[in-house]
Amino acid sequence: MTRVVASENESFDSLLKRFNKKVQQAGVLSEIRRREFFEKPSIKRKRKEAAKRRKSARAARKTA
Repeated sequence: MTRVVASENESFDSLLKRFNKKVQQAGVLSEIRRREFFEKPSIKRKRKEAAKRRKSARAARKTA
C-alpha cells in the first residue's frame, strides 16, 4: 500500500505528484497490468527467457 503524508502548506498538486512517483517506483501499475489476465505457464516461461536474453544482450553491449 502506497502512502503519502501531506505536510503543512503543501498543495494538492505536489502531493499528487509525490504519490504518482511512489506508485511508479513501487511498480504497482505494472503489477496490475501483468495480473490483469491469466497467463499460461508456458507463456510466462517464454517471457522470462526473453527478458534474460534482453538483459544479457544489454550487458554485452555495455561492456563492448
